[in-house]
Amino acid sequence: MSPPERPVLLYDGLCGFCRRRVARWRARTGDRIDYSPYQEAAHRAPGVPPERLAASVHLIDSDGSVTTGAEASFRVLAHAPGSFPYLAAYRRVPGFARAAEAVYGWIARHRLAITTLERGFCGAAEVPPATTLTRWLFFRLLAVVYLSAFLSLGVQVTGLVGDRGILPARELLAQVERWRPEEARHLLPTVCWWIGAGDAELRLLCSTGALLASLLLVGMAPIPVLLLLWICYLSLTTVGNIFLVFQWDALLLETGLVALLYAPYAGLDRPGRTPPPSFAATLLLRWLLFRLMFASGMVKLTSGDPTWAFDNLTALTCHYQTQPLPTWTSWYAHHLSPGFHRFSAMAMFVIEIGFPFGIFGPRRLRLVACAGLVFLQLLILASGNYGFFNLLALTLCVPLLDDGVLTAWLPRRLRERLAGLGREAVARGAWWRAAPLVPVALLSAALSGLCLRQQFPDKGQAEWTPPAVLRPLVGLLEWARPYRSLNEYGLFRTMTTRRPELSIEGSHDQLDWRPYTFRYKPGDVKRAPAFVPLYLPRLDWQMWFAALGGARQAGWLRALAGRLFERSPEVLALLEADPFPEGPPRFLRIDVYDYRFTTPEERKETGAWWRRDWAESYCPVMQRRR
Repeated sequence: MSPPERPVLLYDGLCGFCRRRVARWRARTGDRIDYSPYQEAAHRAPGVPPERLAASVHLIDSDGSVTTGAEASFRVLAHAPGSFPYLAAYRRVPGFARAAEAVYGWIARHRLAITTLERGFCGAAEVPPATTLTRWLFFRLLAVVYLSAFLSLGVQVTGLVGDRGILPARELLAQVERWRPEEARHLLPTVCWWIGAGDAELRLLCSTGALLASLLLVGMAPIPVLLLLWICYLSLTTVGNIFLVFQWDALLLETGLVALLYAPYAGLDRPGRTPPPSFAATLLLRWLLFRLMFASGMVKLTSGDPTWAFDNLTALTCHYQTQPLPTWTSWYAHHLSPGFHRFSAMAMFVIEIGFPFGIFGPRRLRLVACAGLVFLQLLILASGNYGFFNLLALTLCVPLLDDGVLTAWLPRRLRERLAGLGREAVARGAWWRAAPLVPVALLSAALSGLCLRQQFPDKGQAEWTPPAVLRPLVGLLEWARPYRSLNEYGLFRTMTTRRPELSIEGSHDQLDWRPYTFRYKPGDVKRAPAFVPLYLPRLDWQMWFAALGGARQAGWLRALAGRLFERSPEVLALLEADPFPEGPPRFLRIDVYDYRFTTPEERKETGAWWRRDWAESYCPVMQRRR
């Protein structure tokens, strides 16, 4: 028999495992290989007994040579563009051929069990769905997060850290440069060292970030855009002082940096037109989501707070009214039964601690984990205001999906078209493009894993002591801390069981006191708690933290009082209204009130959402200097 014009691979057409592998190889090699079940084409390998054809694949090359087993598989992959050079390793690396054939033989003997497990955990699809549409969605959502972060900060930044703001950025830079001149630029990594930190420069950074986020939204040059976004946001968080130290600020910086490895290499990010993301980058994003969720559950479990203890689980009976910025739905959630709150707390532990392990599982387990994590974030989003945090957490869930999930609701013709584009994109992928990312991903995973380990010291110890072999990594981690891109996570380690609120009041004569009202934090007891989607009122949040501590722990409040005495327009713009349009007050006082949600009966009778009682004076009365 004359040799075939193109190589022919004979396989067992009755074996599910073989059919799945052949379908995947065909998607990568196209028409370069002719695939035929030996049951139909045994005549193309004369002299080879059927039992041998059933035991392993046989490749008949164009020159008439026949190879089997692992070598035949590697010869097939050699026809796939961009594939790893397995055949060269098979021929030249000592011991590789023997190990490959041993593994192939073991798989061939157990292929029925492997097929059963594969179908159960990964689904019936023979070719795994592509992930180019998944990546496209991830970057669209990340762009929205960045856009909301920059726009939200842009309308507040001058009041917070501008020249006439509460804690001016210029003063922070000057102070650090005066104290530690040699390390100042490392301790505070920001472009403000070179462009300035005044009102115009801060607004410029916010505007530039919003413009870059818009470019990312349309898929323009994702890698340089992502790098510039990270630099802009790092620069702002560095000079933002206490107003930009929230966990979602750190999470956005880390996500943006890891996303650089996940992004297409150049040009426009178009689904089906660009090679798929590397597996290393995908794993790194999934690892970030794991750390975020797992640490959030573990900090509660290990905090020692009795409200989180399994024999109590009363944290959620007070959470909805004591969280920083409740919504009107929080009032209704607060009045659900204690039994439901205990059930919800246990379910939260299951989702935050148990489900993250499914992130690294096979497809079906991964999708279950994704569904649970998305459900939890939607519940949080529906009952509290956390700025862009929930959308960012949902964005991190996207790499758990694939194009098959995202296109399931589309018309069949369009779905098949996108699947075809996805296969073409996979065929254009090359292992050598992703290879340089592997050591970067491994180093990042090691450092972030060390960060997670430090967060949970051994029982009875205040902090974890690393072994000597890890001390170089610890040193590198400490050096990287100022860049806020390798972080610890975990919200609500301890639950506040009462809600103290600070009320700032001014007076000309210490007889007629007028309150400064904030836009979003509780004040007027009859004002319904509002939803503030994606917007993060940073001053309102810091007022919540200040109320939980003493006046000495919130020294920035004296700076705020100074700006109120000056009637700084930028600071007053952060508030709902100026109660002293005729001129600044002469005196200021800060009182603490205990707030709690009204009962249904109280709300029906009075129309009030809150009930408040005076608790104590927060600090001595302050007087304006003449």
